[in-house]
Amino acid sequence: MVSWPRRCLAFTLIELLVVLAIVATLLAIVTPRYYHSLDTAKEAVLKENLATLRQVIDKYYGDRGKYPDSLDALVARKYLRKIPVDPLTDSADTWVIVPPANAEMGAVFDIHSGGTGTGSDGREYREW
Repeated sequence: MVSWPRRCLAFTLIELLVVLAIVATLLAIVTPRYYHSLDTAKEAVLKENLATLRQVIDKYYGDRGKYPDSLDALVARKYLRKIPVDPLTDSADTWVIVPPANAEMGAVFDIHSGGTGTGSDGREYREW
């Protein structure tokens, strides 16, 4: 049986500092990419939610001959199971509703995000 000196069983302070420096460097490289991918995912969800809501508003108009009075009317008439969440604000109550030119035609002609900021395409989110 070989007897190892006690000194060889532990890591030195230099070795630990080198490992920590490598881990810190990797984190510094990965973290911005992670947050960028989160923003990209939120934008993709926003585009999908807007497309779904606009399609449902158009179907409502096609069936009823007028636009819905609120987003809740889409849920009440079973066009949607629930109002989608705006991924930028994490709320279903912050959608910005655009009414039609003729007020007699209903209240919800189009919809935009209530989030602030600019998307990756350079346009503000409220213009999407």
